[in-house]
Amino acid sequence: MRVLWTGVFAIVMTALVSGIWAALLLTNLSHSPGLPWSSIVMAVILWILWSYLNGRWAPAGSRDARRVYLRAARLPRRIYSWALIAGLLWVVFLAGFWIVLSQLVSVPGNKLPDFSTLPVLTVVATLVVACASGAISEEAGFRGYFQGSLERAGAGPAAILLTALLMAPIHALTQGFVWPTLVFYLLVDAMLGALAYLTKSILPGVVVHAVGLFTFLGLIWPSDKSRSLISQGGADLWFWLHLAQALLFGALSLYALGRLARLTRQNPPAPTS
Repeated sequence: MRVLWTGVFAIVMTALVSGIWAALLLTNLSHSPGLPWSSIVMAVILWILWSYLNGRWAPAGSRDARRVYLRAARLPRRIYSWALIAGLLWVVFLAGFWIVLSQLVSVPGNKLPDFSTLPVLTVVATLVVACASGAISEEAGFRGYFQGSLERAGAGPAAILLTALLMAPIHALTQGFVWPTLVFYLLVDAMLGALAYLTKSILPGVVVHAVGLFTFLGLIWPSDKSRSLISQGGADLWFWLHLAQALLFGALSLYALGRLARLTRQNPPAPTS
């Protein structure tokens, strides 16, 4: 029952955060696009949400329980560093993988707002807060509350897969029910889940998740329309370079993840209960 309610909580919380942010942003862009007030308001909402989930304003008896569910424990510097290295290398792998995949098979285009007519300040503020919003809500809800509950229930590493499967329909609703997109997000969620599983903390995942969102929203997905299938125009030099990027950085990331696993075996994170 505990696992069930944490799964429902994760879905509802991320949906609410996403809906609030979308409503604020649309209102902002419709009436005063030159002043990114929606980003400021959303940043305050995210701070309140994080503080609440981390035990602030809670009665003494439930403060520790909230922290256990969120599992945002600080980590030893070495473990935190290797977690960041593994995750950020995986972001570089995913960038190459997505570009190669989008040239091998037809994938639905990502629906991104047209920022070309907006002031630079509004664009930057919007991207930063959008990335922080997605990272904080998803890591707290899914890797903190839901995956943490699965692990405490004895699911072990299977908790990573179960969490990814719960998130798959949510990704598909916004990105399309097609296998390339589902495979891509399974790879995303597998790494973020592994970081949370090994460190027992969502802090590295929040950073990696936010950087990943910024990379794809700002750099990768806006260029999707300019790429053509190799079945139509053949493979150019950039295709092979991105394939090499995916292979190299995927291998480096897995190596770093192995180092992280060894470190956490030698210095196990404090258990939560």
